[in-house]
Amino acid sequence: MIHPLTGTLRMPARVHFGYGTRAQLPELLALHGRRVLAIVDPFLTETEIFREVTTAIERAGLDLFVYSDITPELPVASLDVAGDFARRISPDAILAVGGGSALDAAKLVGLLAAHGGPLSNYYGENAVPGPIVPLVAVPTTAGTGSEVTPVAVVSDPDRALKVGISSPHLIPVAAIVDPEFGFGAPGTVTAFSGIDALVHLVESYTSAPVDLDWSRTVPVFTGRNMFSELIALQGIEKLGEWLPVAVAEPMNRRAREEVAFASLLGGMSFGPTGTHLSHALQYPIGALTHTPHGLGTGLMLPYVLNACRDDPAVAERLASIGRALGADDAVAAIIEINRSIGVPGSLAEIGITADQLPRIAELGLASGRLIAIAPVPTSRELLLQILTDAHNGTLTERTLS
Repeated sequence: MIHPLTGTLRMPARVHFGYGTRAQLPELLALHGRRVLAIVDPFLTETEIFREVTTAIERAGLDLFVYSDITPELPVASLDVAGDFARRISPDAILAVGGGSALDAAKLVGLLAAHGGPLSNYYGENAVPGPIVPLVAVPTTAGTGSEVTPVAVVSDPDRALKVGISSPHLIPVAAIVDPEFGFGAPGTVTAFSGIDALVHLVESYTSAPVDLDWSRTVPVFTGRNMFSELIALQGIEKLGEWLPVAVAEPMNRRAREEVAFASLLGGMSFGPTGTHLSHALQYPIGALTHTPHGLGTGLMLPYVLNACRDDPAVAERLASIGRALGADDAVAAIIEINRSIGVPGSLAEIGITADQLPRIAELGLASGRLIAIAPVPTSRELLLQILTDAHNGTLTERTLS
């Protein structure tokens, strides 16, 4: 029997949120030494806000080295090159500035600099042997929550799907979430990263709790717990109200602030709990269609929730999510959010064919970590039903929450 008051919370030692918090960066980095390696999305290197940051760091007397050769999807070979560069620099701290890929890249470069390669030595959970180079994370998109999470995802040509490396040692030592970095992001980036943050919040809130053996090493992802109970609904409420505004009004400062905060809450919520079926299915869908991660998870979320709502415990949680979204039905509310921000309504719209669905179901079922905390028992048949609904763009009628 799982006691309801159990949980694990893993966080950076410092988290600063709000406009202007980037001014803290020189002080935070100097705590770890003088040599700083900045790993940054390439398009940011010539922006005014990044020049402001680098100038402040250098004026503080720190030696700054910038690496911006970040390849989308993070192929392992590109990270090996970045790791070699980091070992030559021998940084005291790493500054990560960018979207989820840049932050994940920085985590893995810090891992390679501290412990060497190959990265395949660390695939899975709890395989990182010790602390990495101290990392200060600055997200520029509101979605992944990577600035506070223990996971990074890479593409390995020897694997059919992306591979996760999960360890508490990957959690940054500090996170600066300054909504100013979000201005200038294309509408699709705001939409697809923001809906992914909503998926993180909803899946952490609806995940199944895990019965832990506290005498053994605690898994990285432990399912729903007392901390996610406190965090998730607040983030869901904020995204429901403000994500469509941020997409429609990209210079709206309040909307940027609220969405950035909700994304941070998403990382705080799912970092210890994990995510489940929308993510398990997105990985093969993304590999087949080369569509953004958030597009896939956001598209799948209503169909996943609808397939789980017959379970009374899930129905109760969906009712809470619906209230947070100001709606009678959570699934319908999420479908409306998707529609308003441009998330496709069906798998057919992104090029998936009906004959691909069985293989996607098989690959999704192979994501054992995600399947393990799904809110209902998961089979190939259940995943195929979810995928069929998603392909058709229709919901199988079920018990309403």
